[in-house]
Amino acid sequence: MASGIPKTSLTLMTTVYRRIFPAVHRELAFWKTRAEAIPNAELRKQALASIETKRFHCLGGAVYALLAGSKWREAVRFIVAYQTISDYLDNLCDRSISLDPNDFRLLHEAMSDALSQKNPLQFYYALRTDQRDGDYLADLVRTCQQTMQRITAYTEISEHIQQLEQLYSDLQVHKHVKEEERVPRLVNWFEEKTDHSSLYWYEFAAAAGSTLGVFCLVSYALGERLTRSLPDAIITSYFPFMQGLHILLDYYIDQQEDEAEGDLNFCRFYADRTELKKRLMYFVTQADCHVQSLPDRRFHELVRHGLIGLYLGDPKVRTLEGGPEMTNALLRMSGYKARFFHWNTRFFYRFKQRGWDKRTNN
Repeated sequence: MASGIPKTSLTLMTTVYRRIFPAVHRELAFWKTRAEAIPNAELRKQALASIETKRFHCLGGAVYALLAGSKWREAVRFIVAYQTISDYLDNLCDRSISLDPNDFRLLHEAMSDALSQKNPLQFYYALRTDQRDGDYLADLVRTCQQTMQRITAYTEISEHIQQLEQLYSDLQVHKHVKEEERVPRLVNWFEEKTDHSSLYWYEFAAAAGSTLGVFCLVSYALGERLTRSLPDAIITSYFPFMQGLHILLDYYIDQQEDEAEGDLNFCRFYADRTELKKRLMYFVTQADCHVQSLPDRRFHELVRHGLIGLYLGDPKVRTLEGGPEMTNALLRMSGYKARFFHWNTRFFYRFKQRGWDKRTNN
């Protein structure tokens, strides 16, 4: 029910800790067990790594399950499965010996199929050497399709979620090809796809890399709360600014890891830390502005505050040059709600993670 959607920082975090996080950890425990049974060593390694190192993507994304009302468990199941596909395929592309865009494109057909009600599954590994995954990826896709089949208003959101997925897949293809081809491909793609003259090409690319809009649309649809205009409003509200803020923050905290691994990081393209801070502040302002027309406006504002708190509360920020200054500037701009989420995140990293894992394994 709409009335059950949290409107304050305290009620949101209370609900998240009591209901959402335990449900996410149960789902991830299931997929971890499935990943451990993958026959191919390399696929097994990347599947397990994606769950162990990127589980906070599922934890953060699953907040949107609250928009599904009484169907929140179904929404969590979908969000965890879909985000796990995303993180797993990202690992496969990042750590792949293949630089074939056709291989990356075929792998990401799994994400498009996952958002359909009845697309036949494909052999997504056909263009790479490592292939035997014991139906791990196929079962993730099937889990998502089962959710799509339960959405009565699926036709109202299908075009919109596929639009966001196409942008995501395009990004993954362009950013993983030969190093010298990546930036030219991404620049050309940006020029073909957007009229957002207020964005740099790497900001558009960052916005394409978020799954938040999909989670928002699917959760509203599961809760049977769609209006005729809502899908378009969500796209406009979330792309590019809310999604862009999400991924720019993600790239911000991963700068050292990406440099060590030779991965493309969009934060490196800013002239300096001052410009990066200025642009992040711009995305914060625009994200707030664009969600004002949505139902449950306060919830979406809380998500934006949560993004700031979640990412800047990550221990990796303290190892970045200028990290404390960036944190203070964005928290000062965002106010007490973002600070609330920031301190909750730091508490979570210090004291709660081991507790959640023990509870999940019991």
